[in-house]
Amino acid sequence: MTNPVLSVRNLTVEIPTRTGLLKPVDGISYDIAAGEILGVVGESGAGKSMTGNAVIGLLDRPARIAKGEIHVNGRRIDTLSRKELRQIRGKEIGMIFQDPLTSLNPLLTIGDQLTETISEHLDVTDSEAKARAVRALDEVGIPAARDRIDAYPHQFSGGMRQRVVIALALCAEPSLVIADEPTTALDVSVQAQITALLKRLCRERGMAVMLVTHDMGVIAETADRVAVMYAGRLAELGPVREVITAPMHPYTDGLMQATPDASEGATRLRQIPGAMPRLGNLPTGCAFHPRCPYTQDKCCQDPSPTRAATDGRAACWFPLTERAAVPA
Repeated sequence: MTNPVLSVRNLTVEIPTRTGLLKPVDGISYDIAAGEILGVVGESGAGKSMTGNAVIGLLDRPARIAKGEIHVNGRRIDTLSRKELRQIRGKEIGMIFQDPLTSLNPLLTIGDQLTETISEHLDVTDSEAKARAVRALDEVGIPAARDRIDAYPHQFSGGMRQRVVIALALCAEPSLVIADEPTTALDVSVQAQITALLKRLCRERGMAVMLVTHDMGVIAETADRVAVMYAGRLAELGPVREVITAPMHPYTDGLMQATPDASEGATRLRQIPGAMPRLGNLPTGCAFHPRCPYTQDKCCQDPSPTRAATDGRAACWFPLTERAAVPA
């Protein structure tokens, strides 16, 4: 991949506690090209959202980036000051949060919030900023945008509010957008509209998109490549069709087997036994080995497997060479 918009190298996030250091993100590396959507998927607590927050510089203290590098358009940003990061947010990096009500100020009109963002990052007059705001609402499918620009967030439905949040993230024309569970709170039909909208805007604008979700269906319909995370580490990374149809990491295979299509004919959905380990009590070797049906002695050893040390796509000492069903 030449000149990626986002390049993350060996990113590690640490949280100091009284009992030691926790690593919710541990040694993550990936690139996202212009016009590409990278889906980041995994169970709750896998480190998906923490990775996105680290990229955009929104880690809550005491969490901190302990190691690694983050480059956006060739510029390293993890070493920038808070003031410098604020200048980048919105202009170079847009953020779409899960709950639009936490992203929008209920006391300001939609138009005020859009024009404020546009004026902050682009050299335009007030009238030009308002015209851009109307165009942004039109682009994301808000009907009668010119009439509704003076409405407040509570006057929009959930799906329309999410469209407004997307317009807010894109109005300053960023080259990278981080979408953190953008469809979770929406019904299925609206989810499909939002993912289609995000995909269309990504292609038309040539943006790089990091789509954080726990929904493999959204990944399959939207993403070009998928990064599967487990216990803060990258379990598998590859083209979405290859990863979904022929997963190489047993955890990825377990996720795919725990779907209605894969469980067709069974009385219950298949599931991965056990639960993700606590960050303060990770097993040695591969973090997934206590739940893996294919565990061998080497899997329990230290150091843990990485993509660089294994086949390059899956961080597994014994990757699946063909689709293998996880035993029910």
